[in-house]
Amino acid sequence: MSTPDRLIEATQELLWERGYVGTSPKAIQQRAGAGQGSMYHHFAGKPDLALAAVVRTSAGMRETAGQLLDGPGTAFDRISAYLLRERDVLKGCPVGRLTMDPDVVASEALRAPVEGTLGWLRGRLAEIVQEGLDEGEFTPGIVPDEIAAAVVATVQGGYVLARASGSTAAFDAGVRGLLSLLVRHTDPA
Repeated sequence: MSTPDRLIEATQELLWERGYVGTSPKAIQQRAGAGQGSMYHHFAGKPDLALAAVVRTSAGMRETAGQLLDGPGTAFDRISAYLLRERDVLKGCPVGRLTMDPDVVASEALRAPVEGTLGWLRGRLAEIVQEGLDEGEFTPGIVPDEIAAAVVATVQGGYVLARASGSTAAFDAGVRGLLSLLVRHTDPA
């Protein structure tokens, strides 16, 4: 792995673990096994390196979600695959955690890839819900944008509840509850 890639990866990990303020250039260099000269040769400074890390973290989330949401199966199958995928629930979402960092949110440059990724996710989910509606998979009358927002809120809120309790149970219960609401309920004949 190249030095710039090691620096970006180290910054991604540290932002997830410690946040922007807790991610010092020295900690990045130590984690990456790179010297100060190497860091400043490739990046103008911590803000530049943090932006590269946030962009890469956001792209990684899009790639992971996209593989599941664009995969095979019905709309419900694809949403289920996204919600039920293997994840380190107690560690939290690397993109979601960035939204809780006041320094990231205060920086338009750092916030933009996060906002863009979450917007992309909501948009893609809304498209899939619309597909499900068109195929008669979901109960007529549901609003795709609202269901998409509920899916993202369930995942992000589930991370918060799981971390607060030290257990994945709250995350898992939220996912099961949301999936049960998406199942089409037919009227008895």
